[in-house]
Amino acid sequence: MKSSLFFGLLLSACCCCAQNPPSPDIVLGYPLGAHFTPHDKIAGYFQAVARAVPDEVKLEQYGTTYEGRPLLLAYIASPENLRRLEDIRQNNLRLAGVLHDNVAPDEHGPVIVWLSYNVHGNEPASSEAAMKTLYQLVSPASARAKEWLQHVVIIIDPCINPDGRDRYVHWYNDVVGVEANPDPQSREHQEPWPRGRTNHYNFDLNRDWAWQTQVETQQRLKKYNAWLPQVHVDYHEQGYNNPYYFAPAAEPYHDVITPWQREFQTMIGKNNAHYFDRNGWLYFTKEEFDLFYPSYGDTYPIYNGAIGMTFEQGGIGAGLAVLTADGDTLTLAQRLEHHFTTGISTIEIASANAERLIKEYHKYFIDAVNHPGGEYKAYYLRNDSFGDRLERLKAFLERNGIRYVRAGGGMFTGVDYESGRPATFKAAAGDIVVNANQPKSNLVRVLFEPKSRISDSITYDITAWSVPYVYGVQAYGLNGYVNGAGASTMTFDHDRLVPDQAHADTSYAYAIRWTGMGSVRFLTQLLQKGIKVRYAERAFQSGGISFDKGTLLVTATGNRAAGDQLWPVLMEAAHHAGVMPVAIASGFVEKGADFGSGLVHLIHRPRVALLTGDEVSSLNAGEVWHLFEQEIGYPVTLINAASAGRIAWKDFDVVILPNGNYQSLQEKNVAEALRSWVREGGRLIAMQNAVEQLAKMEWGIRLKGEDGDKKDEDKDKKGDDYADLHQYGNRQREEVASSVPGSIYKVELDNSHPLAFGYPDHYYTLKEDDKEYEFLKGGGWNVGVIRKDGYVSGFTGNKAKERLKDVLVFGAEQMGRGSVVYMADDPLFRSFWENGKLLFCNAVFLVGQ
Repeated sequence: MKSSLFFGLLLSACCCCAQNPPSPDIVLGYPLGAHFTPHDKIAGYFQAVARAVPDEVKLEQYGTTYEGRPLLLAYIASPENLRRLEDIRQNNLRLAGVLHDNVAPDEHGPVIVWLSYNVHGNEPASSEAAMKTLYQLVSPASARAKEWLQHVVIIIDPCINPDGRDRYVHWYNDVVGVEANPDPQSREHQEPWPRGRTNHYNFDLNRDWAWQTQVETQQRLKKYNAWLPQVHVDYHEQGYNNPYYFAPAAEPYHDVITPWQREFQTMIGKNNAHYFDRNGWLYFTKEEFDLFYPSYGDTYPIYNGAIGMTFEQGGIGAGLAVLTADGDTLTLAQRLEHHFTTGISTIEIASANAERLIKEYHKYFIDAVNHPGGEYKAYYLRNDSFGDRLERLKAFLERNGIRYVRAGGGMFTGVDYESGRPATFKAAAGDIVVNANQPKSNLVRVLFEPKSRISDSITYDITAWSVPYVYGVQAYGLNGYVNGAGASTMTFDHDRLVPDQAHADTSYAYAIRWTGMGSVRFLTQLLQKGIKVRYAERAFQSGGISFDKGTLLVTATGNRAAGDQLWPVLMEAAHHAGVMPVAIASGFVEKGADFGSGLVHLIHRPRVALLTGDEVSSLNAGEVWHLFEQEIGYPVTLINAASAGRIAWKDFDVVILPNGNYQSLQEKNVAEALRSWVREGGRLIAMQNAVEQLAKMEWGIRLKGEDGDKKDEDKDKKGDDYADLHQYGNRQREEVASSVPGSIYKVELDNSHPLAFGYPDHYYTLKEDDKEYEFLKGGGWNVGVIRKDGYVSGFTGNKAKERLKDVLVFGAEQMGRGSVVYMADDPLFRSFWENGKLLFCNAVFLVGQ
């Protein structure tokens, strides 16, 4: 409804004649800064301006959010440039080397400056500033803007995260009084869970640029990669006691960042400083916000050739006004004015340096093709037997405009990602190669390098993300380029579904290999349609075809109710899931257990509950919620953890405890009810800190000596009388000795256990902490463990690295008729850790069956 209404308004805007653009005050009915503006009114203001000056502003709806709100881009340019906007876009792509149409790129075109506002919904000042920026650029009184628009095309995304913004704005407008209360203790400064920072599914969209797991990011990045601007600014707010932050950024910088990209950040910073100095506003640079993790709104543009920057205004939780620690009152009007100033300053300096920006941008992509950096010339990716992992990786490459080719045939020599040693291997059907000599070379290098090289251990986010580990795909680094057969994408071929489709209706059973998320989607569709599905605990062979453990089996026996609709139902589910069932003629197998064996288990349709609320990490709960609703299409009931004392546990078969601090589980009656539910057949899945809490509640899992840090300190001090004399200035670096800010470790798997079905004998996990869990004893199964040599990539403090040896990561334990799955690491991290998703689904659908 919201989308349709918006399109109607756009059409009416196109039919009106030009006039002077209205100010925000006129359209909104109040001065900017007096109130928080809901997204629909922001959209309304942009519509009003586009209607008033159609020769200077073009408004486009590029998508909708999960909740149906419009996502907008405004293009602001001189009348001449706006008329030839498509020509300018195509020329920019020629400069970047991604459009080949036999037309030479023009280095004298306008610079593209893209301004992105309000990616975090409860950092709302920037969308208010976006309206003022738009008005300033088209106001007849702004002679300087008219001059800038001769050299610059400006793209404004007024609100990247409308759902999160409106969550915050509507809450704030509900709780604020007649006048704003600046007392930090006032309820208007105490935003409730899950807060407006994130999108509908509680995802941080500022960490999703490269991975594009969320619909807002997917739609936006299609547009971004269709333009590839020279300058990009990502607007944020931070704690309200902090002064303004702008470029240049802090170390670490990834070493693909060019000297020009560093230099122009400093030029922008100095221009911003000029205006801040003139107004007496506090600011800082070169601290806290680094340029390393590739999926931010500053780094992703940088790795795609732009000058990418984050600008941060103090203001989270400030409401319309707040009393800061230094005794001043910070207002929304002040916050938006600061963001407005840096936006105008950035446009000004880009206009003044347009010629060099274009030349350096063109050179960036020429060098990417002709002189790619990095250790390897190409990255070889195997199409192994483990399901759709490579297909999902190929889709990721295509979303990011990264080129790949089919490997063809022959022998290759490269460095094996798993061993770190050279290996010779034969190409197989479906293998692909990503060559480094392409326009997206720097992005390729950042995403594929097996070991992250970090210049400073104090960083803002995770430090390892190598794509082959993320997707669980075997990879090799090559020292030469590969001239392959061109890219291809798998298509679904109905004729390959069964060996003899003519006899499909009379087949004894149908087998579907359990190898990836397609298999999970197939299972969830059948369960919801009442089809009985079994899985084989052990590998078997039938009709000369081998099937691995975990293979799904659908037999006619047990599905009589489906009648002659069984086959059409299977085919429809297979089509939507992208899997290929195999018809089995007999339940008597050549190797392994027959289908009537006790080693072939019926999968009961589980009723699943997910605990949420104040006691839970909104991010981890959102990952689980998103997986159920958007990826596997299976119902899940979200329950407030604070209501645990009133949960009818018997109504659920599976309960998921995301990362959190569960105060409610400390209550004796709740703890006893949960244990009883498990013993009576319930299946509990605990993730990250929830595992630690169960350990402290004396369930089956145990932390290693909790005085580990104390022992480390005592060991460090032994024989040194001055060990307690620390340098105050080194306190941050001493703290990171025990930190694990997201590094990759190899986990050895017992893939004979259902928790690890569909995997080889190992898995790569992203570790975010240094918690050490003992191996399970007695009736527990140590399904995933890190041994002594598990470290792979990323920063791990020296003390933490010493401790993360011989520890449990994934375990399962039988308790009475029920079970508990322990997941010390997050297999769903930001929904981009693709290779962990099947592991989580195993815990939901297979373990305990």
